Amino acid sequence: MVMAIQSTITLNNGTVIPQIGLGVFRTPDGDTTVNAVQTALENGYRHIDTAMIYRNETSVGEGIRRSGVPRGDLFVTTKLWNDDIRAHRGKEAFQESLDRLGMDYVDLYLIHWPADVWQQAWDDLQEIYASGRAKAIGVSNFQPHHLADLLKNSDVTPAVDQIESSPQFTNQPLVDELSAKGIATEAYSPLGGTGGDLLAIPELAEIGAKYGKSAAQTVIRWHIQRGVVVLPKSTHADRIRQNIDVFDFVLSDDDMAAISAMDTGKRNSADPDNFDF
Repeated sequence: MVMAIQSTITLNNGTVIPQIGLGVFRTPDGDTTVNAVQTALENGYRHIDTAMIYRNETSVGEGIRRSGVPRGDLFVTTKLWNDDIRAHRGKEAFQESLDRLGMDYVDLYLIHWPADVWQQAWDDLQEIYASGRAKAIGVSNFQPHHLADLLKNSDVTPAVDQIESSPQFTNQPLVDELSAKGIATEAYSPLGGTGGDLLAIPELAEIGAKYGKSAAQTVIRWHIQRGVVVLPKSTHADRIRQNIDVFDFVLSDDDMAAISAMDTGKRNSADPDNFDF
C-alpha cells in the first residue's frame, strides 16, 4: 500500500479532515465505485465523499472494506438529499445512509442543497451530531444569506460548506466569507466539472510544465494553497494516483494569481438560489 503525503485542515469543532478527498459523483454503483474507492485508499487517500443521491453508498462501503484501511483512519462524508429534506426525513435518511455504508458513524454529514424546509433538517443534523453518529455536520451549496439565517437559529456552526469552485468559477468571495466565519470550504467540480474546458487551457499546461505536473495536478495544488478541501473525482487508477501527487511542489504567488485570473464568474453546476430539484 502506497502512503501518499497528505495535508489536513482542522475544522471548527476540532475534527481533522484530509485536504484531498475522492469524489464519487456520477460514479456508477457496483464495481466501478468499489474499485475507485479501493484504488484511492491504496494510494494514500483517507477521505471519501459520497451522497445518498449518488446511489453508490453501498459500493463506497464495500470499497473501504476491501481496502483493509481501518475505519478509524478514514474520513467519510455523505449528504441528506432534497426529497428527504422536504419530507422531514432527516434522521431516517441518515440511518439509511449508515446502513448502506455499513458504518455506525460518518465523519461529516451535510445538507446537500438549501431545499425549502432546510431549517428543520438542520435541527435533525444537530441531533445527529449530539448523538456522536456524525463527527461533524455542515452544509453544501449554501449562499451567504442561507448561512446568516442558519447562524441566527442554531447552536452549532457548520463545520464546512461544500460549494462549486474551480479556476473558472473561483467563488472566492464566498470562500473568504466562510473563512471569516470559521467554516471550511470544500470544492466540488474542482477541475471544472463535466463538459468544462478548464484543463484544455494552454496556460494551465504551461504553468504545470514548470513544476513537472499536469494541468489537473496544478489546479489541485491551487486549491490546496487556497486552504480549500478539494474533491477531484475519477475512476481511472492512473488519474486517481496523479490527483494526490501534489505535495512535492508549491505554486509561486504569480502562478497562483494567474490561475485565479481565469475566473469567468460562470457556474457549471446549478444556482443554489434557483434550482428545481
